[in-house]
Amino acid sequence: MENLNTPRPRGRGIYLLPNLFTTGGLFAGFYAIIAATQGRFGAACIAVFTAAILDGIDGRVARLTNTQSEFGVQYDSLADLVSFGLAPALVMYHWALSAMRLDGPLPGKIGWVAAFLYAACAALRLARFNSQVGVVDKRWFIGLASPAAAGLVASFVWTFHDLGFSGEQLRYAALAVTVLAALLMVSRLRYYSFKGAGPRHDRVPFLAVIVVVAVLVAVAIDPPTVLLAIGTLYALSAPAMWAYRRLRPSPAEPAA
Repeated sequence: MENLNTPRPRGRGIYLLPNLFTTGGLFAGFYAIIAATQGRFGAACIAVFTAAILDGIDGRVARLTNTQSEFGVQYDSLADLVSFGLAPALVMYHWALSAMRLDGPLPGKIGWVAAFLYAACAALRLARFNSQVGVVDKRWFIGLASPAAAGLVASFVWTFHDLGFSGEQLRYAALAVTVLAALLMVSRLRYYSFKGAGPRHDRVPFLAVIVVVAVLVAVAIDPPTVLLAIGTLYALSAPAMWAYRRLRPSPAEPAA
């Protein structure tokens, strides 16, 4: 006779739920590449940010439904490589870096090398993150996270494309942004992750909620500009803190 107190096994279908969000993020990254090749850069950048939102959801859904798996971890990492590695690099390349060839054969090669550098650094960043899970402090990212780097690149393209600038006009600024984002991903700089180190740290003050609401309102009013400002400030926060710690005078030793 079946024991009524025995919990029923969880259905296999529930494991599809977080992976569906991951697949949605992968599709968004793939769509961003297609849209960029067709010159629809606004749609491409929106797709990159959509992938970032879905990437933030899939892990939380897996934890809430207790459906974490090694397969899901690996699948998420591969999807991130497309959405936050290849997609931003190709969006930037088609918008601006491909125009580097107008300055000669060598600058033209520098343009596609910079796009590849970004994609390679994103892959290295993801591999390092996977190898350090459970080792580093969850409150910090070592190096700029690939979704944040992708957001910086995409918001740069989105903002200036909406303002009427062409990638050809800003090709050298685009080159600088691409290389900077790539190097920050593989740097050893510490970025605040906005993750708590335990249940006690998951609580946020009421003022933080007000700030988040204000940011969301600002994003709704002017998405590309506000996202570019947020992405730039976050990307520069770790170098600024590193410089501050280096330049801050060391406390005087007490007299014997």
